Formats: sequence, C-alpha cells, structure tokens
Amino acid sequence: MTTVSAALTDSATMLRRTLRHMLRYPSMTLLLVGMPVVFLLLFVYVFGGTLGNGLGGPAGGRAAYVNYVVPGIILMTVATATQGTAISVAMDMTEGIIARFRTMAIARASVLTGHVLGSMIQTLLGMAIVTGVALLVGFRPTAGPVGWLAAIGVLAMITFAPAPACRAVAEACSTAAHASTWCSARARR
Repeated sequence: MTTVSAALTDSATMLRRTLRHMLRYPSMTLLLVGMPVVFLLLFVYVFGGTLGNGLGGPAGGRAAYVNYVVPGIILMTVATATQGTAISVAMDMTEGIIARFRTMAIARASVLTGHVLGSMIQTLLGMAIVTGVALLVGFRPTAGPVGWLAAIGVLAMITFAPAPACRAVAEACSTAAHASTWCSARARR
C-alpha cells in the first residue's frame, strides 16, 4: 500500500468515525442546523414586516425581506459549522483520543481531514435544511441551476478554509467550552 492510499484510507476511517459521532450525538448537528432556522423564522416573522418596508420599492414588506435575509442566514449556517468543527476537535484533544491516535500507525492529517469532511457534510445538510425552510417561508431565488451550483461551491470552499484555524484553536484551548467561546468571539469581529 502506498503512502497516499494509506492516508486516504485513514482519512476515510476518520470520516466514518466523525459521521458516527454525528449520528450518536445529534445535539451538535441539531444546534448547528436549528439555530439558523430559528433565526430565519425570527427575522422573517417577527421583524420581517417592519424591516421589509425599509427595503423600498413597491414590493416591500415580508416577501421582499425574506429574499434579502436568507443569503445571510445561509452564511451564518456555514459560520456555525466552523465552530462545531473546533468544538469536536477540542473534545478529541481533551479526551485523549488524539494521544491514542499518535501511537497508532495512521496518517497524522487523517484526523483533521475526517473532521473537516464531516463538517462539510454537516454544513451541506444544514444549508439544504435552511434553504428548504426558507422556500417554505416564501424565499424565491432568482438564480438558475448553474448559479446555485456556483453558490454551493463557494460556500463549500468557505467551509473548508478555516480548517487550519480550527486545529490551532483546538490545540490552544484546554476544553471544548473554551473552543466554543473563542470561535464565537472571533465570529463577532
């Protein structure tokens, strides 16, 4: 077995481990998907009428505001997934599984690769659910299929980009709570 094929096999194993964690402990996935949905419903139904009137034009109100706010909520879904990755890597670091992995003959990058790919899957699931709820609420996108594929590609790259930062946060933080606080503080800047 070559080095590259061994690294790919180890990464696939770590991805499977991450996906099993997501299924066994769905609280993080529910939080990462549920929070943007709650914000979407809050902004559309509580603030939508008033804020939509400020958009101007003859078609103001809630219908115009839905089309205005949904792209921001989808970006928020992507940003919260980064926080989830940092928390899960920090939990692995504090529970000692990383020290155990270091004694095994696995590729060093496979653990982070598994977390990042799992986060990517979690993010795409979250974006699909948020977009589905947005369509039910009244979101009417004007983009065609090529535009949607381009948007998904850009959002996937945005999800993938902070992976090295997540690793650094996880190594710098002593607990998952510290990782969550650190990511939340940086996301607000």
